[in-house]
Amino acid sequence: MRDSAIITIPSHPKYLAIVRAVTGKMAELSGMAESAIEDVKLAVDEACSNVIKHAYKGNVNQKIVLRFKTSPKGFEVIIEDNGLKVHPESLVGRDLEDIKPGGLGIHFIKKVFDIFAFDEKKKKGNRLRLLRYIKGKDGD
Repeated sequence: MRDSAIITIPSHPKYLAIVRAVTGKMAELSGMAESAIEDVKLAVDEACSNVIKHAYKGNVNQKIVLRFKTSPKGFEVIIEDNGLKVHPESLVGRDLEDIKPGGLGIHFIKKVFDIFAFDEKKKKGNRLRLLRYIKGKDGD
């Protein structure tokens, strides 16, 4: 069965709770295991936090659009903004040996999702596609 949802939130961190709630419910509908759902919620939260911090430079008066799609094969989230263009080749997470807070979001997102790809065709802003394949009967 396929399910889909689209939400638009202001680029303010207080709305990330809504992102986590919808992400969790959509991941649950996809049949994903509870432990995987928590990871997916945190990864999508991190991606949206990066939009607020980097693409919008903290401007809380912009919007972020999230599209969720589920299928028997996987769980997909597309995150769109109209902020500063991201150059994917410049997205390098901090060295994992460098122990300090922050800078691990990209590592975490790439660990949780099987596909992490920016749509280069989007002229203004960014469109990030995250896809996690449903691997087994337990949804993990």
